[in-house]
Amino acid sequence: MAHSRAKREIMGKMTKKNVEGSDADGKWIQRAIKHPGALHKTLGVPEGKKIPEKKLQKASHSKDPITKKRAILAETLRNFKRK
Repeated sequence: MAHSRAKREIMGKMTKKNVEGSDADGKWIQRAIKHPGALHKTLGVPEGKKIPEKKLQKASHSKDPITKKRAILAETLRNFKRK
């Protein structure tokens, strides 16, 4: 009982402003993209052109962890629909 009460007190103190790294503000995409255009440069695709699906899938299985992370994020963002 005491454990859940303490947890409720902590959760009650959390707000959008004082919780660092929370997705409450909905800006996780802006924080996730540190180097815009880096994946295009790595894959040799000119800026402004779409990265082909096969090239993106191949990059998501790359041994380079940074390229792999960027490709997975690109696949995730590709699935979003604009309203």
